[in-house]
Amino acid sequence: MKIFIDTANIEEIKEANEFGLIDGVTTNPSLIMKASKGGKSFKAIATEILREVNGPVSLEVVAEKAEDMVEQALKLHALGSNAVIKIPMTLQGLKAMKILKEKEIKVNTTLIFNAIQALLAAKNGAAFVSPFVGRLDDIGEDGMAIIDQIKTEYTNYGYKTEVLVASIRNPVHVLRAALMGADAVTIPYDVIKKLAMHPKTDEGLNRFLDDWKKVSPDGSLPL
Repeated sequence: MKIFIDTANIEEIKEANEFGLIDGVTTNPSLIMKASKGGKSFKAIATEILREVNGPVSLEVVAEKAEDMVEQALKLHALGSNAVIKIPMTLQGLKAMKILKEKEIKVNTTLIFNAIQALLAAKNGAAFVSPFVGRLDDIGEDGMAIIDQIKTEYTNYGYKTEVLVASIRNPVHVLRAALMGADAVTIPYDVIKKLAMHPKTDEGLNRFLDDWKKVSPDGSLPL
């Protein structure tokens, strides 16, 4: 399962990249807004991210009409060959996706909240679909349930669209995504750090180090 980081903060991306886990990045207008508070332009932020990461970087359009989405998508795609264009799941978005498919520009269909929407996106050639599981949890639904439904649909009809689980709030979302066979997850930096943590790991490490100090008081490994 691919792991993407959901941020536009270049420092978070660089640090997460050092862990050797990051296969790509997803951004959205809200994340870009936070990253731009230091005075950087959107173009500067996007270009830096595209250069830092070898994998796909999702950059989102901010238009409602299909023709405007396409115009923005072409500009975003020109920033880097690994740019993937985030298009919202709307009727206008579907029109834009059809045009971008013909231009061989990869699309990540965002704001997916049910399996039917995911089916339409796949039918229109989306490279990725992004179901927002955390936001469904927020309104009392089991957000992860739609991942299983989408995987079943795509298996039934042979769609190659990748299921990119979004709006992840905790490591349990990541675990369930892996068990359901999701193609990718996009995770905030704070949740990425939690994935490697367990209190028993910390307990065991501290015990080993304490015992070792009885052998080597300065904690070194004399070889």
